[in-house]
Amino acid sequence: MPSLRTALLQSSGRPGAVAENLKVLDEAAARAAGAGARLLVSPELFLTGYAVGDAVPDLAEPADGPGARAVAEIAVRHGLAVLYGYPERDGDRIFNSAQLIGPDGTSSANYRKTHLFGSFEQKWFTAGDLPVVQAELDGVRIGLLICYDVEFPENVRAHALAGTELLLVPTALMHPFPFVAESVVPVRAFESQMYIAYVNRTGTEGEFEFTGLSCLAGPDGTARARAGRGEELVVGDVDPGFLAASRAANPYLHDRRPGLYGSLA
Repeated sequence: MPSLRTALLQSSGRPGAVAENLKVLDEAAARAAGAGARLLVSPELFLTGYAVGDAVPDLAEPADGPGARAVAEIAVRHGLAVLYGYPERDGDRIFNSAQLIGPDGTSSANYRKTHLFGSFEQKWFTAGDLPVVQAELDGVRIGLLICYDVEFPENVRAHALAGTELLLVPTALMHPFPFVAESVVPVRAFESQMYIAYVNRTGTEGEFEFTGLSCLAGPDGTARARAGRGEELVVGDVDPGFLAASRAANPYLHDRRPGLYGSLA
C-alpha cells in the first residue's frame, strides 16, 4: 500500500475571522496538494480561533453549517481530505469539535473533544462522550482526538485496539507545556504503535501563548516531520508497510493482559 502523504498546517489564522481563516486553509491546501499530500490537518478550533471568549456562541455552527460547506469546496478544489477544528453547535450545547472532510467534499467523521482543558473550555463547551471516531482514507484507518485528549494514554490505546493507524490531533498546546509536543506525543505513538499527526497553533491569542512544534510522530517514537515555533506547513509520509513492520517488532498490543487492568478503570 502506498504512503499517505500528510500536511500539517501550523497556524492560528486570524481569531474571530472565519472568512480569513478559510483563505489561509485554502492557500495551505493548494501548497499541500502541490507537495503531493492527500490530507491536510489544521489546528484546534482553526475555523474561528481559540481565544475568542464571549464570541464562542455566535461563532458556533452545526456540523453541516457554512464552515463545513466552505471546507468541502476547498477539499474538492484541491483533491485532498481536510481536517479542521471548529465550535460545533447542537441545540443548546456547544462542542469543541474536529471534522474530516473527504476529497469528494463529504464528511467522513466528526469528533467532539472528550476531555476539556482549563476554565476557558469548561465554561463554553460540553464534553463529548464518544471516545473513538474513525474514517478511512486511501486504505488508511484514521482516528480523531483533540489536544488534551491525547495526554490520556487510555484514549490512544482505545484507538490502537480499534485499529487506528493514523491518529489526527488538532491542538492548541500552550506554554509552559512544550514537552507534550516534544516528548509525550512521540511516546504515545510508540506505545500504541501508530502514526500521530499533532497539529498546533502558534503565536499569542489573548492570555495564551502557543508553542508550535507540530509533528508527525511515527510508531518508532521519532518525529518523522517537525515544525518550529512559527507559521509553517510541514509534510510527512504515513507508511503502512513501516507501521506493519514496527507492530511486528514491538508487540505491545499482542502482549497485553487485559484481565489485569480492570482496576485501572
